[in-house]
Amino acid sequence: MPGAVTPATTAQAAPGAETGGRTAISEQAVAKVAAIAARAVPGVHTLGTGSGRTLGAVRDAVAGSDSSATAGVNVEVGETEAAVDITLVAAYGTPLTGIADNVRHAVYAAVEDLVGLNVVEVNVSIADVFIPDPLDNRIGQRQPGGNSQE
Repeated sequence: MPGAVTPATTAQAAPGAETGGRTAISEQAVAKVAAIAARAVPGVHTLGTGSGRTLGAVRDAVAGSDSSATAGVNVEVGETEAAVDITLVAAYGTPLTGIADNVRHAVYAAVEDLVGLNVVEVNVSIADVFIPDPLDNRIGQRQPGGNSQE
């Protein structure tokens, strides 16, 4: 039929088909994906421990490295599997076991979906609970421009 559009044929491999070659995914890449997923969970104040965050900040300032992006995250990566350990500080007021379960679920999903590795375990350690300074709460509750002397 004249003027008919025919689909172009290409030599692309179907998804999952062997095309030759090898893919290597670094532990750093997996750790960043896991860290981003964990930080997105409500109730996670920060990743790592207090001393670890301080040491990481000093190391980043001196060396200009990017270790703070993966602070509190340790991964072991094999050819098709990964194991992840997360250490975090939780925000006060959120059930700790709920935070751990949500972090575990988020990390499993992110690493399996974005990286393509089978996650064999995600261990979550809650190192501390962040309690906001009461002074910060009082400042936030004041009305702007308000004068307490009337």
